[in-house]
Amino acid sequence: MITEETIKEAVIRLADRFHLDRIILFGSYARGTADKHSDVDLLVICPVKKDRKKMAFEMDMALWGLCMARDIVLLTSKEFDADKEIPGTVARYAWKEGRLLYERKQ
Repeated sequence: MITEETIKEAVIRLADRFHLDRIILFGSYARGTADKHSDVDLLVICPVKKDRKKMAFEMDMALWGLCMARDIVLLTSKEFDADKEIPGTVARYAWKEGRLLYERKQ
């Protein structure tokens, strides 16, 4: 299983390298139901100023070397606020069951 320390290191790397608003852990690790086959699901809320796939790839590369299977989903604050009320969306799952791991200081 992936340790809490590894998840914290991932958050530190992402927060230090990118201009992020929030990072929310969702899925099995947030629910406390993760097993040895589980990955870490991170919703990253940030301004998306370039190609979303490229930005997600750059974030994934920032986590290189961490022994952590992961899915990184990018949304803008506006997208998150709109989607969190829609059942079945990633934003909804993150809003309902997620754990806030990082929030940029205003």
